[in-house]
Amino acid sequence: MTDAPISTQNLDHFFGTGDARKQALFDINLEIKRGSLTVLMGPSGSGKTTLLTLIGCLREVRDGDVRVLGHDLNGASETVLVGLRRRLGFIFQAHNLHESLTATQNVLMGLQVHGNTDVIKARHAAHHILDLLGLADRRNYLPGNLSGGQKQRVAVARALVSNPEIILADEPTAALDKEAGHTVVQMLKSLGSTRGTTTVMVTHDPRILEMADRIISLEDGRVVSDTLQSANQPNRPQLKV
Repeated sequence: MTDAPISTQNLDHFFGTGDARKQALFDINLEIKRGSLTVLMGPSGSGKTTLLTLIGCLREVRDGDVRVLGHDLNGASETVLVGLRRRLGFIFQAHNLHESLTATQNVLMGLQVHGNTDVIKARHAAHHILDLLGLADRRNYLPGNLSGGQKQRVAVARALVSNPEIILADEPTAALDKEAGHTVVQMLKSLGSTRGTTTVMVTHDPRILEMADRIISLEDGRVVSDTLQSANQPNRPQLKV
């Protein structure tokens, strides 16, 4: 198998059993380059989120092979899967914030799962990532006092604060305006170039396609196109992360 941070070979996936069994993915073969921003596109029900959750160790791989950060997921133990999840960052359209915690406290939870015990450094990291996302004046706000877009940016900060090796994002800009969405995606691009962070993103947002390194389109569970973006696109300023 390849040493790419993410690869799949002959990957199929099924839902249900017996007469209700339905195939959701068909023979997916991919290699995702380290440090790249890869976009998954396709209509509803095309298999994008299913593929993302298989890569993220959130569904069991049974048919075919998925390799993430050097580990084969088919047949992997729960110990291996838990260890891998701690090396990944997840951004979902539903922000899933704890309503009783402030923005800073919600972000700190992204470090606590990694066993970070240095309270001062952890709080500094949380404040830094919130500031980069334009939330410096919302650090101590509860989610109930934040707009939908602000909640989503807190969720993004929570996923990024631990400096994960892979970021898996499902419609991360859906609740964001153009400027905020661009800031988030540019941050992901900067993490790729400065730290080698690999991002796989499901999106229907045409505004961010030009920023992707690669666009993979799925229909009915199959890859129908796989396009590498031109390296000659205009350079954009990078955020310091």
